[in-house]
Amino acid sequence: MIERILLADSGTGHSEEMLQALMAIPSIRRAMVTILHVVPPQIGAEAQASKMQAGEALVQAAIDRLKLDPERVTSVIRSGDAKSIVCQVAEEIDTDLIIMGSRGLKSRLWSIVENSVSQYVFQLSPRPMLLVQDDLYVRPIQRVTVAMDKSEMSRKSLSLAMFLLRDMPDGRLNLVHIDPNAKAEVTGAAAERDPVIADALAQVKRYGIDTRCFVGTGKAGETICRIAAENRTDLLLLGSPDRRPAIGRTLPDIDRLLGSSLSDYVRTHATCPVLMTRTAG
Repeated sequence: MIERILLADSGTGHSEEMLQALMAIPSIRRAMVTILHVVPPQIGAEAQASKMQAGEALVQAAIDRLKLDPERVTSVIRSGDAKSIVCQVAEEIDTDLIIMGSRGLKSRLWSIVENSVSQYVFQLSPRPMLLVQDDLYVRPIQRVTVAMDKSEMSRKSLSLAMFLLRDMPDGRLNLVHIDPNAKAEVTGAAAERDPVIADALAQVKRYGIDTRCFVGTGKAGETICRIAAENRTDLLLLGSPDRRPAIGRTLPDIDRLLGSSLSDYVRTHATCPVLMTRTAG
């Protein structure tokens, strides 16, 4: 399910460590990797050439540090607006996953003011995205948490989690469903009787993946982040729908920019990297 990965590498943050953690997973090891570095436009041809050369050196250093197979990695150096170029290259290579660092700005309005690249790519690209906040420590991926509901994105997240964990004997999957009608939070056998959890668990059992189940209450974003943290999650998967009409899909979703969506809350408050599956609708 993940055969092509795009790493948007700015030379800072923990996106390289995230790629390294992913490439250690058996089902990912044969993926093709494209490392992209975007150089802001410079005044003067000489200054532009110097920046492009520095970008090439940065990407080559990343390839050397990550010990990537030269036959399975491509470097791309572009000049221009990083937000647009990341989306453009993602489409050009038909990537299955975009990995980016994120400053984890808690205020979406401040993120707009700061012109956050990851925030805009999150808005404008229909591709799955794995965001890594700059202040997080990236651990080897063993404990994966999936936020479950009845949506298509949730099913995609579950399928991707099973893809990641199916060949990992020490892996563990946490299934979390937030039920606004539940009277109390439950785990174990009681959680397994929840219809959403039961349907997901039936699929997971075919792969023999060690699974723990949780049904939470209260505010969905806060509860998902809390359960993920309490279970020392290494990677959190969450569906993120694109609710904009087709005519507006080149424009950011203002609701998300201002922090009113579940996916926006989780990606900025989770204590682990967050992988968001996407679908239109």
